[in-house]
Amino acid sequence: MNLQFLVDGLLTGSIIGLGAIGVTLTYSILRFSNFAHGEFISWGAYATLFTSGILGWAMGGAVPAIGPFSFGWTLLVAAVFAMALTGLLALGLDYVLFRHLRRRANAITAVMASFGASMALRSLLEFFFTSSPTYFSKKLQIAKQLGLGIRATPDQMVLIGLTAALVLSIHLLLTRTQTGRSMRAVSENPDLARVAGIDVARIVNITWMIGGALACAAGIMVGLLVQIRPYMGFDLLLPLFAAAILGGIGSVPGALIGGLIVGLAEAVAVQTVGAEWRAAIAFLLLIVVLIVRPSGLFGVRS
Repeated sequence: MNLQFLVDGLLTGSIIGLGAIGVTLTYSILRFSNFAHGEFISWGAYATLFTSGILGWAMGGAVPAIGPFSFGWTLLVAAVFAMALTGLLALGLDYVLFRHLRRRANAITAVMASFGASMALRSLLEFFFTSSPTYFSKKLQIAKQLGLGIRATPDQMVLIGLTAALVLSIHLLLTRTQTGRSMRAVSENPDLARVAGIDVARIVNITWMIGGALACAAGIMVGLLVQIRPYMGFDLLLPLFAAAILGGIGSVPGALIGGLIVGLAEAVAVQTVGAEWRAAIAFLLLIVVLIVRPSGLFGVRS
């Protein structure tokens, strides 16, 4: 078997893992499945594209790429700005919609509302940017030989490193800071956390910001590796939930590992049985996990 599937699987798994972290944090703290999370991926990619374009226009034209990469410094600046914007979008959606539903309705109502929010956000993207695919850059890159028949472009290698850095940062936030300890306390028992003096509303806001920012990072990765289009987040929705459940709801390392498993499984499927079966892999993995271990690989049995 050609080992190239390892690079392809790691890249796909990194994208899925970053998105799944937002899904698992939202579910563990807010107690509902947010099906609008995939749209944060799309909005993050378009926010980066728009901001990068504005910066390029302000500089008077095309900005040269950094070294061997396909992007320039404007994309890096735009990425940071867009991650903040996408976090604010997620927070704004909570203020407009989900905050009121938490007070007056049950989790099922919130889930159905997230479906509606997903369609509205996706339609807005199509209205503003059309449904035609676009790209951060059309610069061609030459893949470098890494040995054992494996090739990777500079963009691919730096994106894998970026994923590792982001996941490590979130892990340190959750395990080494007071905010992280508060997030874990709210995840375990919101009422008890409130009695202990934790500002639950603040923790909820932070959770939305983190989830939106990571979704934006995943969208940027998709845009650099494939293309940008309004349905890009929706197409990743099932793999996101499969990865979150596979890793165990509430576990950040589990979400990443679950994403890597789903990504590698999809890459193996493409190489062995054909690309037309790729979309079914996440669904099959989800069914198997729900049957064999509903709590996930790193989840705690209730």
